[in-house]
Amino acid sequence: MFRNFKLVPNIIFGRGCFAQLDDIIEKQRNTSDSWVVFVVDDVFKGKAMEKRIPVHGNDMLLWVNVDDEPKTTYVDALTLQAKAFHSFLPSAVIGIGGGSAMDLAKAVSLMLTNEGSSTLYQGWDLIKNPAVCHMAVPTLSGTGAEVSRTAVLTGPEKKLGLNSDYTVFDQVMLDPELTQDVPRDQHFYTGMDCYIHCIESLQGTYLNEFSKAYGEKSLDLCREVFSNSHPDSADKLMMASFFGGMSIAYSQVGACHALSYGLSYVLGTHHGIGCCITFDYLDAIYPEGVKEFRTMMQKSGIELPRGLVKHLKNDQVEKMVTVALGLDPLWENCLGKDWKTIMTRDKAKSLFLKM
Repeated sequence: MFRNFKLVPNIIFGRGCFAQLDDIIEKQRNTSDSWVVFVVDDVFKGKAMEKRIPVHGNDMLLWVNVDDEPKTTYVDALTLQAKAFHSFLPSAVIGIGGGSAMDLAKAVSLMLTNEGSSTLYQGWDLIKNPAVCHMAVPTLSGTGAEVSRTAVLTGPEKKLGLNSDYTVFDQVMLDPELTQDVPRDQHFYTGMDCYIHCIESLQGTYLNEFSKAYGEKSLDLCREVFSNSHPDSADKLMMASFFGGMSIAYSQVGACHALSYGLSYVLGTHHGIGCCITFDYLDAIYPEGVKEFRTMMQKSGIELPRGLVKHLKNDQVEKMVTVALGLDPLWENCLGKDWKTIMTRDKAKSLFLKM
């Protein structure tokens, strides 16, 4: 059975296109009292970006904090705030920020139309009802959250996304100007998330020509940005992020993302840096990718934190292992159907203990 893959239906790209956001949202305002929710990273609070957000009198500006990775409890709380703002559903939810802010926007748009806690929907195709119309305005490039069918959340028992065709954004606005003030280390970490997406997809057992076409182009763009310092690097990395997300959407990520989920679940490590920390220890699985990654890391002047796991209790490390090994599709893509005989608990634990 072939997957009937859902794409983002509407995309606008170009420097300065953020100025058109109000006109795009206006098409969703069908009545005089229509309202929208802007889910915005609170790093922009009091900054120039805040004044540019086209908030109308009936709208809700919902500031979100992404110092920690998105949690199901946070999504549930945000959803309750949105439901209490008006007695009827918003016409749209607009996520403005990096991958975490976009995932929160996805999750809120889904939970506005699906009953119960978001923990009930962590998994594949568990969402029952279509989401409220939702749009993305990425201000970081690399995560691929703008195109993926998942909203990654940490729950009480696991870190796992709301994976559904209903999760896919209805509109994406790609304006490279919005990424110009990103700190150097954050730029690298999110960019490497994209690079790692491509390595995992292109070397995975799920690889097909659809994924290969997007993954190869994304990888080329990442190399232009981080190896060659191309002058149009913001534009190129934004498209690399989109193409990288498309590549894994019809294949899958692999060992690095699985292990990074375990790291994040216990330590709260942010996704981008978590992937970098994890990837640096996967020479045996992705030898050429890790070698190139280290070269780009050196060129960017980045030093990764070390010794994160050595002071943890054994039960915490075991929890990391459980979370990581619970992501069967990622491991199957990486190592094949017999992956459990290759990536044993002891092997996974030994990798974590190096980090």
